[in-house]
Amino acid sequence: MKKIFAYLTFWRAVLGLLLLAGAYITYLRFTQGLGAVTNLSDQFPWGLWIGFDILCGVGLAAGGFTLCAIVYIFNLHAFKPIVRPAVLTAFLGYLLVIVALLFDLGRPDRIWHALVMWNPHSVMFEVAWCVMLYTTVLALEFSPVLFEKFGWNKAARLMRSITIPLVIIGVLLSTLHQSSLGSLYLIVPEKLHPLWYSSLLPVFFFLSALCVGCAMVIFESFMSSRAFNRHIEMPLLTQLGRAIVVILMVYTIIKVQDLLDRGVFNTVFTFNLETALYWAEMGLGVLLPMLLLAIPRVRNHPTGLFVSALLVVLGFVLNRMNVSITGMEGWAKAGYFPSWMELTITTMIVALGFALFALAARYLPVFPASEPEPAAQEESAQVLWAE
Repeated sequence: MKKIFAYLTFWRAVLGLLLLAGAYITYLRFTQGLGAVTNLSDQFPWGLWIGFDILCGVGLAAGGFTLCAIVYIFNLHAFKPIVRPAVLTAFLGYLLVIVALLFDLGRPDRIWHALVMWNPHSVMFEVAWCVMLYTTVLALEFSPVLFEKFGWNKAARLMRSITIPLVIIGVLLSTLHQSSLGSLYLIVPEKLHPLWYSSLLPVFFFLSALCVGCAMVIFESFMSSRAFNRHIEMPLLTQLGRAIVVILMVYTIIKVQDLLDRGVFNTVFTFNLETALYWAEMGLGVLLPMLLLAIPRVRNHPTGLFVSALLVVLGFVLNRMNVSITGMEGWAKAGYFPSWMELTITTMIVALGFALFALAARYLPVFPASEPEPAAQEESAQVLWAE
């Protein structure tokens, strides 16, 4: 009994309770339908499970293709120590997005229909295929970690020999479906609030995914350093912080110009719920972290860098929730707030992602066996950017 209580920490107890509650709600969902567990309706059929679990989940997993492109395409090998954790985060993220989609689909038993019933004119068809293919690519990219664990050195060498083609395919697939998620909303110009509707939605979705991909790498590095008592790769993460500043600047300029071109810039200064949430999204999630990360003292400080990355993640989540929920409520004339069961399922999926990452990091060679000294790592990063 003492061993059980020693093993049962607070967070493990929370995870256990979430899994139990999630199992019960899952039973209700698949036996009694969506209406029994959600606040969705015919007037508002897409809610938290699409806005957060799918739109946010796919974007928050963007660190995988971002880091792989930096290392294997742009040949910046100084970032290689943080590639494997980023790929693991992306792989788990996409797997859990697929799990979340099963909860939201009215007929989850037909999820395989996209494989055999082709509709090349549908954006959803393209997203479905890209997600399936990219999840497969992530599994192949992460497979050398498993092979190394079991001593299958030939298989590991084989997979490493095709890393660059896999990365190129992964970047292409990610670019397609990250932007195509924005394209889903191009067909509702009269339904989506003008603060968010734009013909540039695919561009905004892609740029924000790039940005949050870098922020999630920073977030994951800090969290894993605390959980596993590892050294934080500050010189590398600081460079990612600089990249975030550039992406946020480009994103902001295009956003402002788009509002001006569409003649809806004055909407930003009206007083209503949509405007308040728009300012929360842009102020807390774009402008504030951009200003903070532009200050070297903040960017080079672990706490400042972590808080700034967290703000970027918050802004990203607010943007996706505003597009999928806030911006649509006015047209639907149907207020929506997720039920406690929707919130529980979403929390369970997020907690499951943390737990699976912790298990993989504990039992697989996810992190480098030997880490460079901070001084040597900083010198390497300085030489890299000097070039």
